[in-house]
Amino acid sequence: MHFSLFLTTRSTGPHEDRAVLDALVEHVDRGAELGFDAVFQPDHHFTGYAPQASDPFMFAAHLAARRPELWYGFSVQTVPLHHPVRFAERMALLDQLTDGKVLVGVGSGTTPEESIGFGVDFQDTTRLSQENLEIVGRLLAKAPEDEPVVFQNSHYSGAVVSRISPRPFRATPTMMSVAARPSSTERAARLGQPAFVLNFLPPDLTPEKPFEVFAESYTRYRSALEAAGHPRDVVDHALDWTTHSYQYVHVAETDDAAEAELDVLLRQYQRTVEREHVANKAAEGISGVDLRDPVDATTPEWKRVWCLHGSPETVTAKLAEYADLGVGNLLGGFMGGPLTPERRHATEQSLRLFAERVMPHFRVAR
Repeated sequence: MHFSLFLTTRSTGPHEDRAVLDALVEHVDRGAELGFDAVFQPDHHFTGYAPQASDPFMFAAHLAARRPELWYGFSVQTVPLHHPVRFAERMALLDQLTDGKVLVGVGSGTTPEESIGFGVDFQDTTRLSQENLEIVGRLLAKAPEDEPVVFQNSHYSGAVVSRISPRPFRATPTMMSVAARPSSTERAARLGQPAFVLNFLPPDLTPEKPFEVFAESYTRYRSALEAAGHPRDVVDHALDWTTHSYQYVHVAETDDAAEAELDVLLRQYQRTVEREHVANKAAEGISGVDLRDPVDATTPEWKRVWCLHGSPETVTAKLAEYADLGVGNLLGGFMGGPLTPERRHATEQSLRLFAERVMPHFRVAR
């Protein structure tokens, strides 16, 4: 099993932006020293949710110069907010700079505030995402002698006469899909892509038995992938990076200590979510939509789905279920929420205990 860091630390205002950026670089350095394999970033704008995520490609390039041994992933790039030509160029360039160690998760989901900031109709994002990805595919496949790639949709238009430069390191950079429904699960398998497999089915965000939901989706994806006729190396690469995610990973010496410490962190996190929600509600009015309120992250239901916490022994036992299924990558947020003193202490404690007393149990199999 691979182990990856999820960079989702919040900035509560302009005065914290640089401190968060510096802390994230230190976090990645520490994770690399402890044996983590990859770093994943979201793609977010305006609210302070992961301030580096205003341009995660640029931040990944900065990190890759420091830590070339790591893989660099995105969970996920919000495709409707990107011009398809620039998206293809940035993906190809980062693929070269990392020798092909790029995992580009793609999706259409975003918030109204982010959409209107880019002049994109929030209600058009799903269709625009599909159209942009089709354009990106044609651009990456184009040779200089081919006819120009001409494109036009509701938001972008143009023609590329020559090619995307530089060419990617891989024939096609590794892209990942969110396997949220049977249709998206089967699409990821058909394309030979690694998948982000969820432990809930939309719109149910708090199932009673999240592992059972995950196992059903993962089994559907793996069966479809292996039946799709891909070469064995494509199947192996896809399974190697098929991902299960946790927003919060917190490890302490005992289960009771982990529970109490996590509750403090989640109360701090919830305050940032509620602050961001005020701006999103204002943007909903401009966009003509009315979305539901955010889930309360302090509840047992939210923790059951989104958090991995406990003693090293408890965390190991929980992860063993996913490892036994064949999950290739565990993506965890070890430094989520605002950068408080409690957050800094908890991050160092969790990283150390996880690396020293959890990860070794899953390295033997690899």
